[in-house]
Amino acid sequence: MSKFTRRQFLVFFGSSAAAATLTPKIESGLFGTNGSIAQAQASSSFTPVKLPHPLNAYTQMASAVPTGGNGSTTPTGMGMLSPGQDLNLSAYEVFDDVVVPPEFERYVIISWGDRVFPDSNDYFGYNNDYTSFIPTSSDFSEGFLWVNHEYVSYPISPVAPGTDEDLAAFGSTAPVVLGLDLSTRDRATLGEFLYNLGGSIVFMRKGADGRFTVESRNPFNRRIHGLSGLGINAERTDGYQNVTAWGNRQGDTNFLVGTGPAAADVFPISSDGLGNRIIGTAYNCSGGTTPWGTIMTAEENFQGSEDFFVGVQEEVFPNGTQTEYIEGTTGAEFGLVGEKYGWMVEVAPADPNFRPRKHTSLGRFRHENIAFRIEPGRPAVGYMGDDRRGGHTWKFISSGVVESPTAAVNSSLFDIGTLYVAKLDADGTGEWIPLTLQTRTNPNVPSEIASVELQFRGEAQRDGRVRLPKRAGIAGETEDGGSLIVDLTNEATALPDYRSKTLADFYTSQGAVLVDAFLAANLVGGTPTARPEDVDINPMTGEVFVAYTDGEPGGDGYPDSRIFIVSKYLSDITAPQTSGGLYKIVEDGNDPASRTFTWQNVAKGGEGGALSGAGYANVDNLEFDTLGNVWGVTDMSTSRHNGFTTGANPEAREIDHTTTGSASNLSGVFGNNWLFVIPMSGAMAGEVIPFAYGPVRCEMTGPYFIRNAAGQDDTLLLAVQHPGESVPLGDGVKLARSIPMLSLDGTLFNQERLVPRGSNWPSNIQGDPNGPPKPAVIGVRRVNGGAFI
Repeated sequence: MSKFTRRQFLVFFGSSAAAATLTPKIESGLFGTNGSIAQAQASSSFTPVKLPHPLNAYTQMASAVPTGGNGSTTPTGMGMLSPGQDLNLSAYEVFDDVVVPPEFERYVIISWGDRVFPDSNDYFGYNNDYTSFIPTSSDFSEGFLWVNHEYVSYPISPVAPGTDEDLAAFGSTAPVVLGLDLSTRDRATLGEFLYNLGGSIVFMRKGADGRFTVESRNPFNRRIHGLSGLGINAERTDGYQNVTAWGNRQGDTNFLVGTGPAAADVFPISSDGLGNRIIGTAYNCSGGTTPWGTIMTAEENFQGSEDFFVGVQEEVFPNGTQTEYIEGTTGAEFGLVGEKYGWMVEVAPADPNFRPRKHTSLGRFRHENIAFRIEPGRPAVGYMGDDRRGGHTWKFISSGVVESPTAAVNSSLFDIGTLYVAKLDADGTGEWIPLTLQTRTNPNVPSEIASVELQFRGEAQRDGRVRLPKRAGIAGETEDGGSLIVDLTNEATALPDYRSKTLADFYTSQGAVLVDAFLAANLVGGTPTARPEDVDINPMTGEVFVAYTDGEPGGDGYPDSRIFIVSKYLSDITAPQTSGGLYKIVEDGNDPASRTFTWQNVAKGGEGGALSGAGYANVDNLEFDTLGNVWGVTDMSTSRHNGFTTGANPEAREIDHTTTGSASNLSGVFGNNWLFVIPMSGAMAGEVIPFAYGPVRCEMTGPYFIRNAAGQDDTLLLAVQHPGESVPLGDGVKLARSIPMLSLDGTLFNQERLVPRGSNWPSNIQGDPNGPPKPAVIGVRRVNGGAFI
């Protein structure tokens, strides 16, 4: 056990390059290097929602605490607190609703199961995530809403992946919402699970009340889902030619296609025999919107397993094709070959004749996001993140250049170019490493990336593991394909065989390299990071903001401890927490095609009373408003909300501020997932200001601002994902516990927390207090209209 004191801890980091890991540089130049940023004023035009935990913003601003009565699970009012009042609340009740400031209102635009499509058999999918709006009028009053659908989970079905078998006794929501029985794990149910993934396109229009509503049965309304194009299986000769339907649904021929190297090198040799035709898109998490009006939707957790069986094979051979089907997964059930999933997918909401395409030049990994710099006379550039523990930060640079940023032909720029992985150095500099066959290998070394945790604790979680491509004759292996774990126990014998080579020694083609981008990036020395959940670009400066959501290591890898806090190193209650952070990358010369950059930790996760903690945990999706302020949502694990486990009988988790090593339970102090804004300038610059929190066990995702005719932000779109996930349906039962929390001065206090066990949202705000919980997309606007900020 380390004998470091808190003072030694601070001295170590304060005198080393790794100080950047701990200390956000809150200073006048933090958010921008461009003088125009000074024109972006921080918001004081709303009253922050009072959350359970103390925040520095509450010392300077009044706040509104939601209140209830008569056992209600939704708030019945808002109590006003003056600046500095009741920072350390001794009691707090959490409600099952989207709670917004009193100056604002929220309303449901569309929810899971809504049958708004021309074919009445079609419905809005599950677990909505990224949202976007493609206007069809100059005043932004009408247009196409795009929504991602990421995954399925209880309560949609008692056999959804990861469901506690004891929850079956509490019922499920598919029979009520869809009129379907999804209680048996068969082809009909697995197919319906995949149908619930992908994306939805619906036309909506703003009414006289300032609210957007969906135009039901609009001929442009349509679904793109995990089994789009299943009908082409009829052409196969590998045993899947009869797998063309599920339940009462017959597969169509609305297949997708690929572009780029994998479409040329790998898909023609895929075992499905379908060449460059692809069945469906699924696992769609975040994404981005192009200046020419298309959506890039990100296929994230496509990897299937025995427990999480809605997925495909991730592991591939040196030629880029999957090693095998995984028995029991949807991949094996429908013949979905793994190499065709895990891509960025372009969709054109306004053009139903546009065949969605998977751009393989952008690499195959667990895509969470993409942000663009599309500038005339320059290459098209896209920034991305691989959302896994030890995943990487990416940049694509096209070979061609942009002529007109809004021209649809720009889509072809993503066919040819170079994918780069970021290497972050502890001194705040970095470089982009190309992922090409000619790139020299320089594999990550476990003892180096785990060096900080080793110095403080004398051990490293997961032994600092790195995954590298497994090849016969390398490190004593006898077979090709999949990955080899290299860690502290075998790095001395395994790594020498991986050095002094090129990627061409491990892959047969450029397409194969891109199919296996995660392992190839580890092989060339890309920095393993803390789950990059979103990337967005400051419109005022061009700086790239990255939401690294969680620093703890996992089965896929170990974030570089010289860059990220991967462990609670000391028992001191104010030691830094592993709650991720908001970082920014500044390209040298502000040139998006630069090969070098600098980086900073903008706002570190953790309680406000912890060292350098900004007062939040697990930042996820980002959105910049038109004034240049950055908005973020949190993605705290459902199984830790308010310090309770999931399952039929949620239990209180231990929350101990003296713990060392893995300290993920500390996120329980923060309550439900919530939305915040960090102003870019003014008196509150750099402060985390709460705006809203979401229903029980939900995640709020996909924040997206729709402007008005004056060019001001008018409506905020939010996707409320998985309310009531993995707990019994809402029935009025409430959970109570005491939670130790850090005050802003670094001392502990106890708070009594009261939380609904389950959710009924949004049924409970639509006149049905006992109705089913449903993922939904909402609009948030000022009560009296006008500019959002």
